[in-house]
Amino acid sequence: MYDRRIKRNYIILLIIGIVLLFLSTTKTVRFFIDKVRVEKIMEKVNNDVTIIEIKNDIKNVTPVNPPKEEEKEEEQEPNDYWDYMKIPLMSVNFNELLRKNKDTVGWLKLEGTNINYPVVQTDNNDYYLNHAFNGYKNYAGWVFMDYRNNAVDFDKNTIIYGHGRIDGTMFGSLKNIVKNNWYENTDNYVLKFSTPTENTLWQVFSVYTIEKESYYITTEFKTDDEYLEFINTLSNRSIYKFNATLNKDDKIITLSTCFQDNKHRVVLHAKMIKKEIR
Repeated sequence: MYDRRIKRNYIILLIIGIVLLFLSTTKTVRFFIDKVRVEKIMEKVNNDVTIIEIKNDIKNVTPVNPPKEEEKEEEQEPNDYWDYMKIPLMSVNFNELLRKNKDTVGWLKLEGTNINYPVVQTDNNDYYLNHAFNGYKNYAGWVFMDYRNNAVDFDKNTIIYGHGRIDGTMFGSLKNIVKNNWYENTDNYVLKFSTPTENTLWQVFSVYTIEKESYYITTEFKTDDEYLEFINTLSNRSIYKFNATLNKDDKIITLSTCFQDNKHRVVLHAKMIKKEIR
């Protein structure tokens, strides 16, 4: 009887092991299939889309909410705003992108990472968690803007999400921002975002990791004081010090993805400093 019990337990453990191995293998295969599909989509997109730099001498390029005189006097350290203003804007031809996917609202590029993707938006924050740019279902999802945001007239806080893929695709390389070698290169402190209506440049002012919450993805504010408290809170969370000033007239962009597990997030915030109306 005892031998039978041991044999039965052994068979049960063997079956469980086989099931777990099958599930793990299936997940791994699925992961690499999605990786190949994403690479093919981006190869096709990059072949069809023209991206150019917009120099500062273009008539329609203007600074956005530059530091005020009183802010300059109060600063304890130099403000990098005017240095980053010299960086060229990115301009994307959206004609082909919109033909491929009418949900396209922009193109995002973050220095010091692999983030260089078209951005989509639909009427919810679920669809692009498991659908690619071409509309096919996958588990890599795509880079997408929060459905609550206005993709034409930026809100006070525009939020963009993507999966934190371990292969570095989507927002998998966003984790670079909490590493010293990313921070030590000041060229990384800018984000470029091109839309069908304008090209914009954003200066990073905060990066951090945090437990999953909804505060930093707030999009509506009742008063200027409430908004000012909000952006000051985000700035104070940063694990690094950035030479950037903030006030109630700033518009910010937020990038967010999972960090290590589904209970934490890695987050970047940047303020708009330059734009060109298209």
